[in-house]
Amino acid sequence: MRRITRIATVSVASAALALSATACGGKKSSDSSSSSSSEKSAAIAYDIGGRGDQSFNDAAYAGLEKAEKDLKIKGAEAEPTEGESEADKVQRLTELARKGNNPVIGVGFAYAPAIKKVAEKFPKTTFGLIDDTSVTGPNIANLVFNEEQGSYLAGVAAAKASKTGTVGFIGGVEVPLIKKFEAGFTQGVKDTNPNAKVLSAYLTQPPDFTGFAKPDLGKAAAKGQLDGGADVVYAAAGLAGSGAIEATANAGKWAVGVDSDQYNQAGLAKYKDKILTSVTKDVQSAVYNLIKSVQDGTPQTGEVRYGLDKNGVGLADSNPEYKKMAEVIAAVEKAKADIIAKKITVKTAP
Repeated sequence: MRRITRIATVSVASAALALSATACGGKKSSDSSSSSSSEKSAAIAYDIGGRGDQSFNDAAYAGLEKAEKDLKIKGAEAEPTEGESEADKVQRLTELARKGNNPVIGVGFAYAPAIKKVAEKFPKTTFGLIDDTSVTGPNIANLVFNEEQGSYLAGVAAAKASKTGTVGFIGGVEVPLIKKFEAGFTQGVKDTNPNAKVLSAYLTQPPDFTGFAKPDLGKAAAKGQLDGGADVVYAAAGLAGSGAIEATANAGKWAVGVDSDQYNQAGLAKYKDKILTSVTKDVQSAVYNLIKSVQDGTPQTGEVRYGLDKNGVGLADSNPEYKKMAEVIAAVEKAKADIIAKKITVKTAP
């Protein structure tokens, strides 16, 4: 039977806050017993929002779950805590590595400083860092994606599907990574319809990263853009994006999901008919491939990039209504081919 070990940060200062993170990011942490030396195990430390965000973190979990099933390993998970410090991340990663998990994967760029510190102390453990290349090392694999390329395709689809000529983009936190989503989306919209209007909004500014975790903020931002005439809204905001999807769907307009194929996420089933498409990042495969490489004895290190050419990013077509839009699909497929052929260079900053 599959067994998941879930580990919480053990600092006294963070313990009380763990319950808050659990409420929006998954189930309560439990068994933190040490791994048997003969039992192979891998671990992931979640980003803000935790497991249950219907998006980024859940995609990472799917990779761990697949590795458990296919590779017969034990999986461990660690949730973030609200308002946590850098020391909390270091402690979380250290605990996972000390228990024998290999690899240990930090889900999100926020883990970069912590991984830099911890990887040096555990040279025989492979550390995966998703969405960041600023920290490197002989035992660090930087799992990164061409988010701007998938977002360009979403921009093409949004421009084609829009009846008002106004679409919206919502970013969780205004950081370079999310600016890539905005840049690609806006370029795709403008290349398709130069007269289209793109409304952009960010939920929080660094160092406040709660824009990735609060659905109410996403809902309010989406309502503002809908009031401004947008009839397609794309949110790259983690758990907060679910609020944007809710507001957009309730208004009878099109929502565009992110990271996971959100049309198929159980937690968003009520709104799925209005999820036109989703910009997917194959975080599941990135996590699985890293775990497999370690188990095979040839661990990945350095930059491991996933783009359109490797189907590492893309645009989901699960919604039957989307599949009926022949003109939209044709435009998206042409754009995809042109990006892969390098006829189109997608911007990484607005």
